[in-house]
Amino acid sequence: MDHVPRDVAADVPADIPAEELAFNFRSARLCLAFVATVGERWRGEYERLRAPEDLTRWYREVGLLDEAITVTRPGLDSARTLREAIYRGAKALIAGRDLTAADEALINTAATAPPLTPVLHGGARRLTAPKSGAQAAALSTVARDAIDLFTGTHADRIRECASPECALLFVDTSRPGRRRWCSNEACGSKDRSAAYRRRRQAKVEHQVKQLAEDQA
Repeated sequence: MDHVPRDVAADVPADIPAEELAFNFRSARLCLAFVATVGERWRGEYERLRAPEDLTRWYREVGLLDEAITVTRPGLDSARTLREAIYRGAKALIAGRDLTAADEALINTAATAPPLTPVLHGGARRLTAPKSGAQAAALSTVARDAIDLFTGTHADRIRECASPECALLFVDTSRPGRRRWCSNEACGSKDRSAAYRRRRQAKVEHQVKQLAEDQA
């Protein structure tokens, strides 16, 4: 199903804890971290970019920009449109399919704008936004990262977290290329604990059933 930009003020369920609205950066890739600004895609979905200020904050927290840029409502809509094209593109590659022409066009259009400019600052590299066109420059940088990922050596290493309660998209940079979870410490540990509890419960149920049969 295609995902379209929407006014998402009402898209956050009342029972979502505040910490779930925090941005997630476990994807190990800029463009996939952008995709993760939608929470719980595996079920109801909720928007983390609820207002232009949220996108401004994401740019800063992901490490793309140190200084805040002004994001407009149309700029936020454009960002969501690009995000969903990247999401569909990544899912297509995971499934062994090509991107649709429409999604390629959306990503390519965003990438045509001049990107953020790298500069030296105190001996460190940082990105700066132009005085005009800052919104387009930030999105261009994200779109170009998606193009690099989708056409590069890690295109076949895009994964979807195996946890039934996550489904975060990430890049598997492990040497064997068999990583299952976006985070072994978070989702991996949780899944292993859940599997252990299921095995233990199944064993108890089997023992109870066996005892009942023996007493019959």
